[in-house]
Amino acid sequence: MTTEHHPSRQATVSESQRLSNRYYDFGNTTVYAHAGDPRFSFTLYVPFQIKDSDCEINLVVVVHGTGRQFVDYRNAFADFGRWHNCLILCPLFPAGVMGDGNRDGFKHLVEQDVRYDKVLIDMVQEVGGRYGRTFDQFALFGYSGGGQFVNRFAYLYPERLWAATIGAPGSVTLLDAGKDYWVGTKGMAEKFGKRIDVEKLKEVPLQLVVGKFDTDTWEITHAPGSKFYMPGANDAGATRRERIESLRKSLEANGVSAQLDVVDNVSHRGLQVVKQVQEFFHKVLAAREKPKA
Repeated sequence: MTTEHHPSRQATVSESQRLSNRYYDFGNTTVYAHAGDPRFSFTLYVPFQIKDSDCEINLVVVVHGTGRQFVDYRNAFADFGRWHNCLILCPLFPAGVMGDGNRDGFKHLVEQDVRYDKVLIDMVQEVGGRYGRTFDQFALFGYSGGGQFVNRFAYLYPERLWAATIGAPGSVTLLDAGKDYWVGTKGMAEKFGKRIDVEKLKEVPLQLVVGKFDTDTWEITHAPGSKFYMPGANDAGATRRERIESLRKSLEANGVSAQLDVVDNVSHRGLQVVKQVQEFFHKVLAAREKPKA
């Protein structure tokens, strides 16, 4: 019995696979489980020009808040990615990964044995490998709970960032070694096994962004006995506006400059400050692309 080969059929299958890959793996992609830990997922915007090896592609990571609107953020950044040659990575850190319904673990980078900072770094490596790119640095934006993530990630990994935007965090970690973590940074190196390099942090273009009318306090006031209460938990201010200003001052006191944008006609709505974030990233990219003298 002989085995017949059907080149035309093989070509059809190959073409079908090519079209499938083009449909799902470029532009606005499907949602992928993270290979390193399938409890976590991500979605992407991948510019088609990534297939040109001579085209430089930068990476922008956007971290959701408590509401997990990661696909909405991907969609909001897709045009930016297209016109700025940027791959957009939006991770999903689900609530309750330990089976306990906890919505807040990612905000503090660690939840029991999960290190969310390392999960993100592994995702970046996975995505780079998928598309034949190496992303040693990326821009990072997070809003609300995602803003807390960026605040703490930037302290630990400034060398990984070509820009960072901290958006309206409900709680802030001040750059203050005299205050215990999480209110300040005392003990942070011991907790995470990595010291804060303030000199490297000074090199990162930083933006702080908050809505002018982001004044609700019901969700962010730490009462004694509550999950994240510790001495000084509310000292940075009552509102997100007050707390982000306290963060700015603590950065400034350490020689770290940050652009503060207070957006008019906005309360606590992350998608409504995307324009200001993209303008900031555009400015940073333009400065990076200027030829060196």
